[in-house]
Amino acid sequence: IFAFLALMCLILAIGNGIWEHDKGYYFQVYLPWAEGVNSASYSGFLMFWSYVIILNTVVPISLYVSVEIIRLGNSFYIDWDRKMYYPLNDTPAQARTTTLNEELGQIKYIFSDKTGTLTQNIMCFNKCSINGKSYGDVYDMSGQRIEVNENTEKVDFSYNPLADPKFAFYDHSLVEAVKLNDVPTHRFFRLLSLCHTVMPEEKKEGNLVYQAQSPDEGALVTAARNFGFVFRARTPETITVVEMGETKIYKLLAILDFNNVRKRMSVIVRSPEGDLTLYCKGADTILYELLHPSCNFLKGETTEHLNEFAGEGLRTLVVAYKSLEEDYFQDWIRRHHEASTALEGREDKLSELYEEIEKDLMLLGATAIEDKLQDGVPQTIETLAKANIKIWVLTGDKQETAMNIGYSCNLLNDDMEDVFIIEGSTSDDVLNELRNARKKMKPDSFLDSDEINIQFEKSSKNQLIIPDEQANGVYGLVITGHSLAYALEGNLELELVRTACMCKVVICCRVTPLQKAQVVELVKKYKKAVTLAIGDGANDVSMIKTAHIGVGISGQEGMQAVLSSDFSFAQFRYLQRLLLVHGRWSYIRMCKFLKYFFYKNFAFTLVHFWYGFFSGFSAQTVYDEWFITLYNLVYTSLPVLGMSLFDQDVDDRWSMLFPQLYVPGQQNLYFNKVVFVKCMLQGIYSSLILFFIPYGAMYNTMRSDGKAIADYQSFALMAQTCLLIVVSVQIGLDTSYWTVVNQFFIWGSLSVYFAITFTMYSDGMYLIFTASFPFIGTARNTLSQPNVWLAIFLSITLCVLPVVGFRFLKAQLKPTPSDKVLLKIKEAKKRPPPPSPKRRLRRTSTRRSGYAFSHQHGFGALIMSGRNMRPKSPFATTGTFSPNSDKYKHKGL
Repeated sequence: IFAFLALMCLILAIGNGIWEHDKGYYFQVYLPWAEGVNSASYSGFLMFWSYVIILNTVVPISLYVSVEIIRLGNSFYIDWDRKMYYPLNDTPAQARTTTLNEELGQIKYIFSDKTGTLTQNIMCFNKCSINGKSYGDVYDMSGQRIEVNENTEKVDFSYNPLADPKFAFYDHSLVEAVKLNDVPTHRFFRLLSLCHTVMPEEKKEGNLVYQAQSPDEGALVTAARNFGFVFRARTPETITVVEMGETKIYKLLAILDFNNVRKRMSVIVRSPEGDLTLYCKGADTILYELLHPSCNFLKGETTEHLNEFAGEGLRTLVVAYKSLEEDYFQDWIRRHHEASTALEGREDKLSELYEEIEKDLMLLGATAIEDKLQDGVPQTIETLAKANIKIWVLTGDKQETAMNIGYSCNLLNDDMEDVFIIEGSTSDDVLNELRNARKKMKPDSFLDSDEINIQFEKSSKNQLIIPDEQANGVYGLVITGHSLAYALEGNLELELVRTACMCKVVICCRVTPLQKAQVVELVKKYKKAVTLAIGDGANDVSMIKTAHIGVGISGQEGMQAVLSSDFSFAQFRYLQRLLLVHGRWSYIRMCKFLKYFFYKNFAFTLVHFWYGFFSGFSAQTVYDEWFITLYNLVYTSLPVLGMSLFDQDVDDRWSMLFPQLYVPGQQNLYFNKVVFVKCMLQGIYSSLILFFIPYGAMYNTMRSDGKAIADYQSFALMAQTCLLIVVSVQIGLDTSYWTVVNQFFIWGSLSVYFAITFTMYSDGMYLIFTASFPFIGTARNTLSQPNVWLAIFLSITLCVLPVVGFRFLKAQLKPTPSDKVLLKIKEAKKRPPPPSPKRRLRRTSTRRSGYAFSHQHGFGALIMSGRNMRPKSPFATTGTFSPNSDKYKHKGL
């Protein structure tokens, strides 16, 4: 735009120099040069800057204010949307920024967490493996496994007055093992009751409420509670557990805290009998490397159970323990104290000590927790896929779990040509797997990264952009965190992004929060696409901040994700409305606003340009100075704001029903360089009409009484009236959805124009402000002539007719998705509405999972510090039940 402005000013300046050189000499008697001007070339130089001032309206300075108002208004629509309000926890949708609304209509890649984002993050203890035996399945009299449903008999926990009445379990054999005092079973649940960072709250005796930072931990502690190992109270130094009716107080000696690298946590406790034990729980891939060799056989059986659990979509953890010798522990705890108080390298020293003591563990078994999908997740993902949005799920779950959740929520399906699994253990293996996958999807694709690299570098000096490559079918890709670490290296990242972006769905499993952010950054780096990341926990914050747009879900894991996000709501299903309705509307409104704004400014400004050729290039303005002042401020500001705040090509129901309407936004078809050039050409054409039609109408024209009306003031009034009516008609053509506000703004602006014009050009204003309002009587004399209105009508017709014709032909020959949907809407209104589609029934035993840690690093240190402790409950040291005895015992330290 600045270059265009400079070009116009240069042309007019050169014209002024030529005119002053050839003809200006003859006019100097009554048009002398200004003081200091002594040549035609110097006059042209001064006129260049004069025209910069006159034509500066081609630069849309006021655009920025209007854009912010539009963004603010569209943000309020998100906040006020009742269809994105979640009544169960009184959570409305919230636009936490006002600068990204239109980008919501251009999303190409969605990066989603699983737990708490796709799932409810309400954990239920479902199954477990103890000492090589699996518990949780239900069998009939013939030994056949049966599906759990509402009629399945639940385990009766009435013998336990401290049991959680909401807890449900169906395998009676596990309760029998507990009642028979099976040692591994007791040790298993003892571990669950001790190895955690849960805080208990007991307002009255027997009414326990657990405050868990991680819902997984809450589910495991609740399971131990129902099976007779009740976590009752804790202090910074002790943990009180009621074991089968007998109250025991364990001394808490150390908490080896969880973090995203360790993927495990441990506690070291001393029992009332004086035994030292380390209890540990964590991801199977981590704990298996720490087991004693004698556990190999049990590890094999447990692995089979883990695979079964993960195949059913359950979140899994492995649990193990280790008995410690007194002398070794005293030496270790001394070194641990020194490391924890070190001023330098504290984390590294503690990590080494943790690695030292967490080895040669004895395997106890595994837990399996169910985390159900949120309502509407499969339908939402299916709808977003139809909108050509590619969804990547970044989860810490096992590979089997990740694939199962993919099938459960319609990410993966049997109609796909293939689902590639990248699980190489070396850099070369990962490279070969990625290349083989891409070769299958597109046999003629480049297989040499260097070759494709050179090609892209030639096309872009500053940024390497990989064009979209179309596969010969629909594919999915699953990659493990270990393989992803190799794929994110510099020499493989190009292979990864090329192969992954050809797939419809990508699932990254066993990934860390850092890897989540790296994956998002990788796509941003190599693809010209708008990315969105959505999550609910602290481990999603880096991913949310890395993406172009971050969406936080307010769930069970605190508000960290919400506070780091640009938009927030309570359920994943609201994402489709955020993108397909609010995002698309915001994008279309902004594009229409920009096109109209540039058009009206070009049409307004270029009339001055043409006038320069008829005024000796003297930098004389066409319009009255008051019209120039009020044009953008009053006459044309409200109509375009009305369109930009209320317009919609189709309503929200049709936007959701036809997600294909979203595709033009991804391709930025509604406003780009080509569209801008079209707006400029339309503005240039309109300016020609708006200048030469009034000029021709005024040329040698006589009034009905025989007097000439061909004066500058009449011409200026006629030109500005034509301009305002033309741009008002144009915004009427651009408006798809009419409201009372739109009508009021358009007709109101025209009414205000005529009211101000007749007032400012009246005799009274001239008498009061003679110097400011010289156009006395111009409005009355000019607008009373029939030929003036005929010229105005002709100008409107010539400006609007090509636009209407072009749009009609385009709708017939090359219709947009909106045109096609509008045609379907018209056809649908002519026939009875179709019956509502039947909802697809979901399985009762849906499969979702992952290793079940989601709390934050450092919480163990907070527990042991005692800073978050409340006074110990008066009920914490009283036993209350025993399944084997009417009386209880009490043991202390």
